[in-house]
Amino acid sequence: MVEVIRGWRGLAEAQKGAAVAVGAFDGVHRGHQAVIASAREAARRLGAPLGVISFDPHPRRLFQPEAAPFRLMTPDQMARALAPLGVDRLYLIPFDREMAAMSDEEFARRVLSEGLGIAHAAVGFDFTFGKGRSGSPEALRAYGETLGFTVSVTDRVDDASGLKLSSSAVREALKAGDMDRAAAILGRPFAIQGEVIHGDKRGRTIGVPTANIAMGDYMRPAYGVYATRTRLPDGRVIKGVANLGVRPMFEIEEPLLEVWLLDFDESLYGQTLETELVAFLRGEMKFDGLDALKVQIEADAAAARAVLS
Repeated sequence: MVEVIRGWRGLAEAQKGAAVAVGAFDGVHRGHQAVIASAREAARRLGAPLGVISFDPHPRRLFQPEAAPFRLMTPDQMARALAPLGVDRLYLIPFDREMAAMSDEEFARRVLSEGLGIAHAAVGFDFTFGKGRSGSPEALRAYGETLGFTVSVTDRVDDASGLKLSSSAVREALKAGDMDRAAAILGRPFAIQGEVIHGDKRGRTIGVPTANIAMGDYMRPAYGVYATRTRLPDGRVIKGVANLGVRPMFEIEEPLLEVWLLDFDESLYGQTLETELVAFLRGEMKFDGLDALKVQIEADAAAARAVLS
């Protein structure tokens, strides 16, 4: 289990001294995993714990507060994605005005060296840090020589077919409804985690009760219907079909993920679920009435069962 450490001030000595991968790591995709592998090799060589440094909230939220939602995962999902990679600690560094105002030298000295006492930093080829993104991997290596930590830099990673492994490429795939491409970059299906909230309960009137989850700061994949797998808090994984969007027939204002868990009849209100969007089945549609909607939902459920079988 990954130990999640929030902040960089006043840490116990036992929480310091890790070999760390540094970056946003939103998505923990295969490109990120290459940087983490470099940190893991350093941790093995130095006999140090393996850590990952990320930022919460994401820096873009501070610099572009009006930007459309863009996150690919929550911190909880990040910690779980890091566990199979052998990561011991996830350092979640608050990205606030103070952090944004630090020079690259201050960040290296105050946060990495004095605060976290790192033994090694692994970064990607395009890593920047410090006010105005003034710091580069080469600058970090120079600071490390002075402050007593080593630095490794990972080149850009594409797969054998030339697929770009980046968070922006994941977002492009999700917007296009190309769940296979998104999963190929991530190394697993894209998943949305959230608490089940009360909806308008229209689904119950046609025999299709749904678990409704607000999208929050997740980026918006293509609106439409998906074949899904949902992990419950007790670990069970249930197949389903979900509508993601604003439902043109009812014109809801904020997009929802509405998951119909197949062959399942338990109350889930208030519970936190994680739903994988396995395959995009169709775009959103407007229907003449509830009967037509129910016929289409049954067809969607059959299509989802076929995909998930």
